Amino acid sequence: MLLLYIIIPLFVVYGGLILYYWNGWQSIPYYIPSNEPVQTTISVIIPARNEEENIGQLLQALQNQTYPADLFEIIVIDDHSTDKTATIVQQFPSVKLIQLKEDNINSYKKKAIETGIAAATGDLIVTTDADCLPQSNWLATIASFKMEKQSAFIAAPVVFENNNSLLQIFQTLDFLVLQGITGASVYKNAHSMCNGANLAYEKKAFSEVNGFQGIDNIASGDDMLLMHKIWKQYPDKVHYLKSKEAIVFTQPMKTWKAFFNQRIRWASKAKNYDDKRIIVVLLLVYLFNLSFLILGVAGFFCSSYWIYLIGLWLAKTIVELPFVYNVASFFNKKSLLKYFLFFQPLHIMYTILSGLLGQFGKYEWKGRKVH
Repeated sequence: MLLLYIIIPLFVVYGGLILYYWNGWQSIPYYIPSNEPVQTTISVIIPARNEEENIGQLLQALQNQTYPADLFEIIVIDDHSTDKTATIVQQFPSVKLIQLKEDNINSYKKKAIETGIAAATGDLIVTTDADCLPQSNWLATIASFKMEKQSAFIAAPVVFENNNSLLQIFQTLDFLVLQGITGASVYKNAHSMCNGANLAYEKKAFSEVNGFQGIDNIASGDDMLLMHKIWKQYPDKVHYLKSKEAIVFTQPMKTWKAFFNQRIRWASKAKNYDDKRIIVVLLLVYLFNLSFLILGVAGFFCSSYWIYLIGLWLAKTIVELPFVYNVASFFNKKSLLKYFLFFQPLHIMYTILSGLLGQFGKYEWKGRKVH
């Protein structure tokens, strides 16, 4: 029973954290763009590697933006693609294409973004990924928010487009939780969290913190690590944009292997976080999920621990469900909630594995092996 004296307090603290995020997400005011004219110049930066299936749709969506065409430019940085990515980009005359020349570096994506920013003429840098699709008012909403809030850094919402496969439904639900935590943590100024598929930051803020200098040797982290650098410079000017007009849609991984590689890549940057606040949160979440595995193993020695395991599974679901419901409502994904209880064991196991492998293992991303 000594084990329960450790696990129960862990659950209480974890439950309090989830309630904190739930309150934070609900507290974020829904942003409605003002009618004031906005003259912010924007550079949309898109790093791309072997994205022939997606890049054309993204560029067409950017051509269809309601924001004045003379106020924004599109820069695609081709990261050594071996397919028709560059050829497709060249079919859009208004898009600036840059070929990344550097090789044998550890963070190609950071180098691509850095290269794009060096060529950018806009005051506001907006980044997205080549497999994403923004809505027509995306840039207009970001620009209006920037003008109103005088933001140095803006984290904006991202959601997965899913079919009915087990893998894609699971990823979408899991990502909803991450998006809710992102919004709540940024709004509460609790810790740095964002996703590179939908970011905006001042070009001058990027320069003032020396861009990716100091984190350029880390393969991942072009989003959160940069966010924290800017937060340290402008702690009151980092904001979350809660608007359905600003949602960017992106693609989930197509295979379980690709999914695990993605999550290991995300977890790999944890050891490089300068933001100690999020390290405490990650440690708590990891230990809480690890307690399920410990209870499962303990059940082989005392079967009553399996009953406690099921009870903890249900308790975790009950605590998280109101939070996930609110986030799913915002992203129009409430239909997926019927799977939430049954995906819990899978979520727990992948959290344990990806957290471990992210610190000590290696992964493959975009055809490159990263140690």
